[in-house]
Amino acid sequence: KGDIFVQLQKGSVIQTQDNMANKDTVEQFLDNNPQFAKEYYDKKVKAEVITAAFNNQVKVKEPTSYKDVSALQEAEFIFELVKEMQGTEPMEKALHKILQRIALLIQADRCSYFGCRARNGVPELSTILFDVTHNSPFNINLVNPNVEIVFPTDMGIVGWTAHSKKAQNIPDVKKDKHFSDFVDKQCKYTTKCMITAPIMNEKEPIGVIMALNKQGANEFSKSDQELFNKYVNFASVVVLLAHTASMWDIESRRSQVLLWSASKVFEELTDIERQFHKALYTVRTYIKCERYSVGLLDMTKEKEFFDEWAIKLGEQEPYKGPKTPDGREINFYKIIDYLLEDKEEIKVIPGPPADHWALVSGLPAYVAENGFICNMMNAAADEYFAFQKEAVDETGWTIKNVLSLPIVNKKEEIVGVATFFNRKDGKPFDENDEQITEALTQFLGWSTLNSDTYDKLNRTEWRKDIAQGMLMYQSTATPNDVQTILVSYKFGSGPEDCDQKEIANIPEAKTVELHEFHFSDFPLSEFELIKCGIRCFFELGVVEKFKVPAEILTRWMYTVRKGYRDITYHNWRHGFNVGQTMFTLLLTGKLKKYYSDLEAFAMVAAGFCHDIDHRGTNNLYQTKSLSPLAKLHSSSVMERHHLEYSKTLMEDENLNIFQNLQKRQFETVQHLFEVCIIATDLALYFKKRTMFQKIVESIEGIPEEKEKVNYVSNNATRKEIIMAMMMTACDLSAITKPWEVQSKVALMVAAEFWEQGDLERTVLDQQPIPMMDRNHADELPKMQCGFIDFVCSFVYKEFSRLHTEITPMFNGLNINRGEWRALADVHEAKMKAIEDEKKKLQGGDAQGELLLSCNTENDFNQQQSRAHTV
Repeated sequence: KGDIFVQLQKGSVIQTQDNMANKDTVEQFLDNNPQFAKEYYDKKVKAEVITAAFNNQVKVKEPTSYKDVSALQEAEFIFELVKEMQGTEPMEKALHKILQRIALLIQADRCSYFGCRARNGVPELSTILFDVTHNSPFNINLVNPNVEIVFPTDMGIVGWTAHSKKAQNIPDVKKDKHFSDFVDKQCKYTTKCMITAPIMNEKEPIGVIMALNKQGANEFSKSDQELFNKYVNFASVVVLLAHTASMWDIESRRSQVLLWSASKVFEELTDIERQFHKALYTVRTYIKCERYSVGLLDMTKEKEFFDEWAIKLGEQEPYKGPKTPDGREINFYKIIDYLLEDKEEIKVIPGPPADHWALVSGLPAYVAENGFICNMMNAAADEYFAFQKEAVDETGWTIKNVLSLPIVNKKEEIVGVATFFNRKDGKPFDENDEQITEALTQFLGWSTLNSDTYDKLNRTEWRKDIAQGMLMYQSTATPNDVQTILVSYKFGSGPEDCDQKEIANIPEAKTVELHEFHFSDFPLSEFELIKCGIRCFFELGVVEKFKVPAEILTRWMYTVRKGYRDITYHNWRHGFNVGQTMFTLLLTGKLKKYYSDLEAFAMVAAGFCHDIDHRGTNNLYQTKSLSPLAKLHSSSVMERHHLEYSKTLMEDENLNIFQNLQKRQFETVQHLFEVCIIATDLALYFKKRTMFQKIVESIEGIPEEKEKVNYVSNNATRKEIIMAMMMTACDLSAITKPWEVQSKVALMVAAEFWEQGDLERTVLDQQPIPMMDRNHADELPKMQCGFIDFVCSFVYKEFSRLHTEITPMFNGLNINRGEWRALADVHEAKMKAIEDEKKKLQGGDAQGELLLSCNTENDFNQQQSRAHTV
């Protein structure tokens, strides 16, 4: 078969026998036994053989030999790649090694990596690693952001690769319709053939790898493409890992921006400028730019009429500049400038001139006019906007790239423009920066609702104060009013100079029966009732004890009277009667022993004020009609309004009869006002009656008078429960008055109820309940009996048990119930007669029924007239 010669050393040849292994067998043996091969060559190969090998010209191996990479070599490469990925080195360094490997294996002249991004909503590609060869250094191939090549995805084969999301193998680029020589001209290079592949993140490209010009051939073969795709997979792992980390950082920054801006926005609600400033300054570390500014727009939509006179007369040119989408003239009334490089600095420029560096380019006005997001990569070279090319201030800072966004509120009005300058890593702002800053500006825009709402609340509060001042002026007693009661004997002195001794014409308590439970206000005028109210405080002894100025007391009493509206029942007369009954319960009913002078003072004053500014309708009507009072107060609507009105009087130093109290005493008075006035809500009456009954039973079981007093007076809760029930007894006291008084008051109450029923029928389009329906007027006696039995009887019965001195009220109640029962019986007899006659006339005509009804009605009227005259 022939001899085989294997050259082991220079000049020595060994002849083998036919039965020895051939060359392939030897190679396989050496491959399978690397340790033996190493030992053999270390022993047999001489130094001169190695020297001769390096001195001889090395011939380039066939391209096919580069593809025969052993599994061991590839494993070592992948292991090194994984170490790069796990380390702190940037993604570009690991990707650079892959591109070097690709260039070596497929014999490409050079390789490049392009990153995909978007600006202003337009996708584009930029060079990241450029012209990588199998031995080119990393720092030469890494592209500086200032000199990167940028082109859209609809340009060139690389752009088409990103657009189509498919790998390309172009044997002759000049025959391909997508080819563009834009990059070739930039680099003075000629591209002949090309192979490209996109790196995908799910369905979106994030980069493109490109290899150019096959060495030793005119095109890349199929096997080259398979090897290229294999290493593109490695590159995808590297790029996706970096992309995921980048997206995590971006989302983290976005969440921090929103979290901190939200925190600071809600710290400051009073002013939009301070609101923006706090939010923007707090999130500055997450935005990663060198500088940003915020221009605040004037929100005035219409000029004052006198500003238009000069324009209409032709003396001034009308405004011809840009306007916001809602038609406002673009006028930046303030710029807040944040410099984040070196020493941080914040500048506020009120009324900035048009040539200010932040405005001179026209970009903020353009954004305010169109509402667009503008992302500009090379501001100095832009042809549309004239950015300042030299340093903008003494710091030497210059504009490189710009991102400008509108700040839009919830009404879709542009309230300002935020402009960010120079990304810190030198790259232009991308879509991720746009998303972060857009989230921030949207949040800032929406947060203007807080300051707007706060401003509206302030304006409402100011209007309320103005209205309240006007109201107080109209309702407060004038000096002339006060003078009708106060008389000064000194020439030239006013009401404020009078003391208690100079109060004239105040009736004596006995004269008008102020101490009696059967007191009637009918013989007295409303003016005389004011004097009687003043007398109550003197009888209590609180005027001198708490140093209440005579003028203040008189003015307060006058003002309370003016606070009551001129309505059918809940007017000043009712308010006075409640205060007088509280006064009588304390003194005549002997309940004063449980309370201090200060508490008695507050209770009587609260009685006078308890229904002030009543509108003649109850709480249910206020709720049904959705009145402002019902919206303001969720429960006890009218009672809380009366309380607020009463506290308003206390806030005026010219009306505050408690002005000389200590702070703690004054707080006690305000609390007692709340207890007394809220207690007049009958909806709360049924909650407190059981507790009151238990207190009465406990007092009855105590033998000693002193212990009884201590049992109540030493426990604030028991005192308040009795106080609340006293207010109910005072509010319903008309039911205990002599029949001549009670019958008139009952008709006034019924008339006011019927007026509310008419409103429910006409305004609310609802059928009123029988008590409010004037069509059920003939049922009034029956309803009065039911009201006495269900509500009133318990109150006065328990008070008569508590103190026998209060028994006259319970007796008067029972007498009146008998009168109402008699009228109810007459009405029931009438109705029974009508029913009997109907039965007799069953089958008769309607005329007979009508005649019967009329006759029966006449009979009833005659009986009622004989029984009582109302």
